Parts: sequence; C-alpha cells; structure tokens
Amino acid sequence: MKDLSNLIFAGAAAGFGGAYGSILMFVVLIAFMYFFMIRPQKKQNDARMKMINQLKKGDKVILVDGLHAKIDSINDEKKTIVVDADGIYLTFSRIAVREVIPAETETKPETTEKSADSEKSETKEDK
Repeated sequence: MKDLSNLIFAGAAAGFGGAYGSILMFVVLIAFMYFFMIRPQKKQNDARMKMINQLKKGDKVILVDGLHAKIDSINDEKKTIVVDADGIYLTFSRIAVREVIPAETETKPETTEKSADSEKSETKEDK
C-alpha cells in the first residue's frame, strides 16, 4: 500500500496532468472509499437493524457480551428487551443483540436419543 501511494504522489508531482490530475486522483480516492468501505458497512448496518426490528418473543439470541438467552418480552417504547437466561431475567437495549439463533440449528432431543441408541448397540456388539 505504501508503494502504491508513493507511485500516485510521484505521478502527481511529476506533472501528471497538473491540477486536473490531482482532482482526478482525489475523485478516484473518494469513489474507492465509498464503494469499498462506506457502502458495505451501510449494507451490514441495514441488515442488522432489520434483524433487530424483527425480534419477537421466544427468539433465542446471542447478546454482544456472549450471553445466550431467550427473549421474554419486548418494550417498543423504550426499545428494550427482557431476556431469560436460565431463569434470570435481564433487561437490555435492543441494540445489544448480536445475532438471532435460527430454530433449525438448535439440537433436537430425537437426534441425541438416536446417537445414544447407536452407542448402546456398538457397545453390545463389542462384548
């Protein structure tokens, strides 16, 4: 990156179009910053705000501090949520939600029972 900036400034100093070249380089720099820094961050922020606005009671979430909990209630006026973390009810700002855990990624009891049955059958075969 340092070599690239030296090349750009050397070209401008060597008479790379004079004032027009400097203005052109400035416009290219602004366009680069917009398309590779500002725009992706804005898209990410819009997606996060959409996720926060779609929160509902019963959603399992991970908060910014790493706490895994289930939403117990939502206060739209104060923009807060009350989460249930193993029987402890805590109030947080909606912004404190990092991600919503989808329902399909949760472990299902049927799956664990099947794996336990297969382990029992393997131990019987070993004997």
